[in-house]
Amino acid sequence: MRKGDQDADVRTDPLTGNLTVVVPSRQGRPNLPTDDSCPFCPGGLEAPEGSYDVKWFPNRWPAMGGNRCEMVLYTPEHDKAFWELGTEGVSKVIDLWTERTRVLGARDDVDYVLVFENRGPEVGATIPHPHGQIYAYRDIPPVPLRELTDGVLEVPGGDDPLVVATFGDWTAWVPEAPTWPYELRVATSGPQQALDDPGLDRDGLARVLIDVLARLDQFARGPMPYMMWIHQRPRSPEQFAAQPVHFHICPYYRSPGVPRFVASAELGGGLLFDPVEPRAAAATLREQPGAVPGGATAEPR
Repeated sequence: MRKGDQDADVRTDPLTGNLTVVVPSRQGRPNLPTDDSCPFCPGGLEAPEGSYDVKWFPNRWPAMGGNRCEMVLYTPEHDKAFWELGTEGVSKVIDLWTERTRVLGARDDVDYVLVFENRGPEVGATIPHPHGQIYAYRDIPPVPLRELTDGVLEVPGGDDPLVVATFGDWTAWVPEAPTWPYELRVATSGPQQALDDPGLDRDGLARVLIDVLARLDQFARGPMPYMMWIHQRPRSPEQFAAQPVHFHICPYYRSPGVPRFVASAELGGGLLFDPVEPRAAAATLREQPGAVPGGATAEPR
């Protein structure tokens, strides 16, 4: 991110080298609604036209200027979990992610499109209605840049004990060194590096997301708070090695109802401590019911 961007006040900490975008306007954005109204439900503030399948619109309180921040509504149904939308509903969301990746990535002033979701107030979601967001960065932000520059992403085989589920071209697994005990990576084994690359197995992607998100809810014995983001090819990829499009899913609980906090020693020392052995985490998730295409839970496998 260039410090001289006209639409962002990007500052660098001279001690740590960390980048921060200072956005005073976001201090005024609303927190959890104080009444029963939902701006994302049909007829609400952001959907005044009534019913919809999926929908995107500009964020009213953007983290960056220049129409770089968008909201994505997954469904008009307020109380549905993402995985409960079934293959058809999740596929519509994936199609909208893909369309917005293509449109935003075609801009001359955008080099990276980040699709993400925060689920649950524990991780900062201010409205429970199923939704996500998209940020269009002028330059590649630090975390995906580090992956593209130094990272190696190898999709494990189906017999690997870290694997939780496989559907079509897509595999979900617990990484060898996770930050969050039940963290998941989800990646395609195909050549696609971005959501809008031809030939992406969207049906397999919908099914694997339904499956693993259902397993997380079963493990949590209720809605699992999580953070999810998609890392994909930058719009100017020439200087980087090919890397498949992939998801990071970071659940908040280390056991049902018990948060996993990243605390002072970890932030201050830069060394993380995982209380759950990754293979045990993968086995635990495999033991949970997945989900069938209609959105209902299925038997463990």
